[in-house]
Amino acid sequence: MDSDRRHAVVFALGELGRSHDYRDRADAGHGLAGFAEMQEACGLLLELVLDPDDTFVTRVTAEAVLRRRDRFGLTIVAIALAVTDSNHSDWIHTAVLDVFGVFSEDRDSALQLCEEMLQDSDDRVVLGARQLQEILAEIDPVLRTA
Repeated sequence: MDSDRRHAVVFALGELGRSHDYRDRADAGHGLAGFAEMQEACGLLLELVLDPDDTFVTRVTAEAVLRRRDRFGLTIVAIALAVTDSNHSDWIHTAVLDVFGVFSEDRDSALQLCEEMLQDSDDRVVLGARQLQEILAEIDPVLRTA
């Protein structure tokens, strides 16, 4: 793994995420999701999920980090849920439904990760994990394991 190149990509996507064009910001959020485990990307991703100018950016970025189906992505979304307004929350909710509404295994794994996140030392993570748990519990997945 080439750490310098990964940092350069995160930096470049961060610059794209500061564009005045919402499509650039959405593309940046989608691209940065692949680097959510990097500390430098976390803050940028949170800013994009909470994009003040266009909820399309919110929706695309939230879905991209949730599709990771790991604690990094869920933590970013949990923090966003804990600090956001109802408009952004609605779009995050939609992203959660789209990502976890198909396979029960995915939804169940996310619920388990949220349970673990309730032990986090960051109050925003705990509050958001609770909210995320509530959203996930409402989902009736299309496909269940036999």
